[in-house]
Amino acid sequence: MLRDHPQFVLFQQEGCADEIAGRLGKGEITLSARKFATVVAARIVAIGVGAVGMMAVMVAAGCGEKTAAVATPPAVTVAKPLAQDVNDYLDFSGNTVAVDSVTLVARVEGFLDKIHFVDGSTVKKGTLLFTIQQAQYQAELQQAIAQVAAQKASLWHARTEFARYTHLLAQDAATQTEVDHWKFETESAEAGLSSAQAQVIIAKLNLSYTEVRAPFDGRIGRHLVNPGNLVGGAGQQTALAQIDEINPLYVYFTINEGDLLNLIARFKTAGAAPQPLSERVVPCYFELSNETGFPHQGRVDFASINVAPTTGTLQLRGIFPNDDGSVFPGLFARVRVPEPQARSALLVPGDAISFDQQGEYLLVVDSKHVVERRSVKAGFQVGSMLVINEGLQPDDWVIVAGLMQAIPGSEVSPQQTTLTPPPDPGSTDSTESKG
Repeated sequence: MLRDHPQFVLFQQEGCADEIAGRLGKGEITLSARKFATVVAARIVAIGVGAVGMMAVMVAAGCGEKTAAVATPPAVTVAKPLAQDVNDYLDFSGNTVAVDSVTLVARVEGFLDKIHFVDGSTVKKGTLLFTIQQAQYQAELQQAIAQVAAQKASLWHARTEFARYTHLLAQDAATQTEVDHWKFETESAEAGLSSAQAQVIIAKLNLSYTEVRAPFDGRIGRHLVNPGNLVGGAGQQTALAQIDEINPLYVYFTINEGDLLNLIARFKTAGAAPQPLSERVVPCYFELSNETGFPHQGRVDFASINVAPTTGTLQLRGIFPNDDGSVFPGLFARVRVPEPQARSALLVPGDAISFDQQGEYLLVVDSKHVVERRSVKAGFQVGSMLVINEGLQPDDWVIVAGLMQAIPGSEVSPQQTTLTPPPDPGSTDSTESKG
């Protein structure tokens, strides 16, 4: 009956139907109708997916000679680590600060007449911003000028009389008392003229103070007083607006005592002669919270004269160009300062590093094409690559592509390639250090 089964031909095609039938006839194996149906169904599925090996397992009592398929090792891309001189970095947190910030005030008393700017706009040095009522101060200037003219006339009269009485005294036609009187009048007129001229200067200054102008190029905030209000009254300096100079821009940050001492020691090791920051160029870089690669380049231009005993930190300041005015004061910034001396390091692509419970590791391929897990200690990032401080040798073949197919202890088919050097660590393509 087995040979009459409609699916028995399937086993005949495999060349083992006769053997199965013979063993069933001798009673060496038994196969109920239900089990037979299971075997047949499994074979149909195996044929559908092309898995001949599955049929050999399902019919364990079947063919005695079956050849197992040999798996091909997966292909992976490997490369030796890139050897390159790099500068280590110190990373800090800081804040952007305007180079100059001034609160504009009314220096004379009067009613605010006009506002000549748009709130929040960029202004140039000398731009007229506010006008305080000028009529009173124009009149005071005219009065001072008139006083000068009067004093000049008095001086001319006193000099003329002094010369006349001096001549008469020589002819015994006048007394010495009269001569002394006109000498006094002459000198008094000279002093009066000097005082009047000084009043003219003061009057001009007061008149100029009625026009409040920008002291430098910068960005001005909103006006704090509306036109028509009295400003500068009772000797009070009324604040009118605030203006900030933001090109260039300062970034203040602090360095802890340990890093400071290490940095000083490395400068000495590098043979740098002691110089003030004004004469030494110490490059630094910063990035904002939404940026990568430290795109802003400047230099350190100030260091505090002492370490704060409460925090154990020293305040430093970097100065950076801000030509487009896109960076505002008060923003959080990450600051990077390169160390003075370069060192040789091994770099690998950042994607080649994996993490597990034991930490960071790389997958390397040995001489027998077997994958090995290699624990490493990564440093800072340079472009898209990471510096490997520990755990890697220059001649190691690191898997840089095909990591999902590489299993430690398994054999792979390595395809060799060469890594491309990253951009200069000081360029805008470098990114922040790990951690």
